Amino acid sequence: MMPPRASFRRPPAFTLLELLIAVAIFAIVLTAINGVLYGAMRLRSKTARTIEEALPIQQTVAILKRDLQGIVAPGGILTGPLQSGTATGGMLPQGATTLYTCTGALDATLPWGDVQKIAYYLKNPNDSLHAAGQDLVRAVSRNLLAPTQEEWVEQWLMSGVERLQLAFYDGNSWRDSWDSTTPNLTTGQTNNLPTAIKVQIDLAANYGEPRAKAPVQLVVPLVAQARTNRTQTLAQ
Repeated sequence: MMPPRASFRRPPAFTLLELLIAVAIFAIVLTAINGVLYGAMRLRSKTARTIEEALPIQQTVAILKRDLQGIVAPGGILTGPLQSGTATGGMLPQGATTLYTCTGALDATLPWGDVQKIAYYLKNPNDSLHAAGQDLVRAVSRNLLAPTQEEWVEQWLMSGVERLQLAFYDGNSWRDSWDSTTPNLTTGQTNNLPTAIKVQIDLAANYGEPRAKAPVQLVVPLVAQARTNRTQTLAQ
């Protein structure tokens, strides 16, 4: 007699339909993961770009506020007038605003005091073909005993500036310009400072952006006032 023949069983396996369904599910999961990863990377790049753009603006506002709060009344030996839109140095462009402020750092190795002459103005960037707007520059001169030989040191503050506007409050209204060397219309005295100064920085739109960014505004009240002319009148 012949021994019984063992039955042949096919090992379990996926059918073609099951494989297609698994591949489709895997593709959907990969697409979702790729979308989340791409969105996270785009958000990270946008956040980093926003922070990089905000840091120079915050630093500029802090420096402007410090210089205006430390403004020195004109009429002294080491101080001069507050003038807007008037170039007073060889390297200063037309339209620069100059003021004297007591924000200079004291150093034992330098023969300068804390009073320094500051100028703010706009300057064309070096890469003007690829950069929108102009650069906001802060120039400093500390050798106040030799005004005819002023040595200005430029400090770059920020780029992408469309316009720098300063307004001066005389106690009644805002004025577009100020020159402390001209006599006051009411008192006839010179060396007067405004009650407050308002600074507005208009930001230029980057290439490809539909509109300009919101301007940066800063209002700083001034507490320093000069009384040189009145004192001289009383002394006479």
